[in-house]
Amino acid sequence: MRSTKQIIVIRRDLKCRRGKEISQGCHASGAFVFRKLQRGQKVSLDSLSDAEQAWIVNGYAKVTCQIENETQLLELYQKALAAGLEAHLITDSGKTEFGGIATNTALAIGPDWSDKMDPVTGDLKLY
Repeated sequence: MRSTKQIIVIRRDLKCRRGKEISQGCHASGAFVFRKLQRGQKVSLDSLSDAEQAWIVNGYAKVTCQIENETQLLELYQKALAAGLEAHLITDSGKTEFGGIATNTALAIGPDWSDKMDPVTGDLKLY
């Protein structure tokens, strides 16, 4: 059976509170479903891809990685999209941190088949 996972990527250069990092990672993880709901799509297990269904049914593995800066985050986001992966960039509104400036904080890639994601995410440093 093919394995599945979701990769959560957190920017480390922001030096924000640990709770803020966790909440941004949570936003990223749920975005693959929440964005569908925001677009008015009906979401059910049957409406998801085979890889997304397998991820949910088999324990929804997540791997949290770190990235050094916004440039690298945006490059990884584009690389994931170019590889045909589900990718969601999280931009914090800046209301509680970042001086009121909207800031790209995190990224979720997948869920998808691990062997499809590894060429894009395999060199990331674990968080």
